[in-house]
Amino acid sequence: MKKIAIIAFTGFIGLTSCVSKKKYTALETQNTQTEGELSTAKMELASCLDKQKASTTEIDYLKSINNQLLHSNNSLSALSAQESANLEKFLESLSEKERQVKSLQNALNKKDSVMFALVSSLKGEFIAADDEDIQIEVEKGAVFVSISDKMLFDSGDAKLSKDAKDVLEKVARVLNNQPDMEVMVEGHTDNKEFKDGAAIKDNWELSVQRAASVVRVLQDDYNVDPSRLIPAGRSYYTPIASNDTKEGRAQNRRIKVIILPKLDQFYGMIEEGMESE
Repeated sequence: MKKIAIIAFTGFIGLTSCVSKKKYTALETQNTQTEGELSTAKMELASCLDKQKASTTEIDYLKSINNQLLHSNNSLSALSAQESANLEKFLESLSEKERQVKSLQNALNKKDSVMFALVSSLKGEFIAADDEDIQIEVEKGAVFVSISDKMLFDSGDAKLSKDAKDVLEKVARVLNNQPDMEVMVEGHTDNKEFKDGAAIKDNWELSVQRAASVVRVLQDDYNVDPSRLIPAGRSYYTPIASNDTKEGRAQNRRIKVIILPKLDQFYGMIEEGMESE
């Protein structure tokens, strides 16, 4: 009986030892599996942390870019506003300049119309005159009437001839119809010298005296306003032909009547044009 008990106890111990080993093996296997899963989880966690770090870096970068874009947008808005203001000022300035140019052009057109009417009147007065003795033309905004000296003076003399008043009366009639014009009367001579002891000293004196004689007649005989008249002598220094020939010298001896708008009248035309805009 005791032997049987011993055997039974021994079997029990062996059975107990056998179960523990299996459980250990199972536990060991489970542990190994768990360690593997843990290792895998660690690797995945590390990967996730790396991705999170990369994402955080990317988010920070994007935030930085966004801030730069916002700042750039504000700067561009400010720049656009400044450029818009500058453009507006430029356009206003351009518009003002265009208006001034237009007003000036209107004044010039008006002046040209007056000049054309003046030329037409003069040519109407001298329609029968020889073209070689009286020439009428427009140049540089003024009307020029060139009258040969033989129609006004005796040779070498500053006193007007008998026929001179017929010519000057026609000039005066046109001038009186244009009271806002200034009138310069220029005396021109050839280059022939005067003899010693002559009544007139030289061509300077002759040209000035001839211009003064014409001015006096326009004022005294034909009531041209003297404040409009300007006598001037040019001697022989602005010839229109050669003084080496008789024909050339005859062309150079002349009275030139220059009719031009007064400056204040011209500016008045400009102001009128600007006020009508």
